[in-house]
Amino acid sequence: MSKKSTRQAYGEALVELGKINKDVVVLDADLTKSTKTNLFQEKFPERHFNVGIAEADLIGTAAGLATCGKIAFASTFAMFAAGRGFEQIRNTVAYPKLNVKIAPTHAGISVGEDGGSHQSVEDIALMRAIPGMVVLSPVETKKMVFAAAEYNGPVYIRMGRLDVETIFDEATYDFQIGIANTVREGNDVTIAATGLMTAEALKAADILAQEGI
Repeated sequence: MSKKSTRQAYGEALVELGKINKDVVVLDADLTKSTKTNLFQEKFPERHFNVGIAEADLIGTAAGLATCGKIAFASTFAMFAAGRGFEQIRNTVAYPKLNVKIAPTHAGISVGEDGGSHQSVEDIALMRAIPGMVVLSPVETKKMVFAAAEYNGPVYIRMGRLDVETIFDEATYDFQIGIANTVREGNDVTIAATGLMTAEALKAADILAQEGI
């Protein structure tokens, strides 16, 4: 299987999205190379805003742009988006139902060498507790980014750091917000997974299959 990180796919998807929708703007908190929003910045510098290491400002500025009719994608590391930006996400984005897409990378423990301070395991729980927030955890990132742009309202898109296997064929994969996909059929066990853990779940299924399960 080919491999690519969800953050790389995110950056590439933003460029494609920016070409067809001039209302798309991208914000970052001084991590453009890590979140891969630098790809959008290179193509559309007038629509990319680096607010510096200030996550509350990141979310507040994205909210302001959304009130002007823009579709704002705001990116930093998941630990800082969900942690430092929580109050702004809750009260400034979700409460008024603004069209802001919080799209952090480096989520979960797979951050690895960045250390425990950057390993966000709480972000899904925090975002799911906010009324009106849609939470996406990409396997096929491009389609989720495009779906988030089409959805009118707040979305949290959780992405990782490391390269992961390509699971779905982009041409045939049908993604819809709120709908789960069956990756493999079976009769004995149900394995549910999301995001980066989908590839690991398939490996577990292979091990079980060798045991006749």
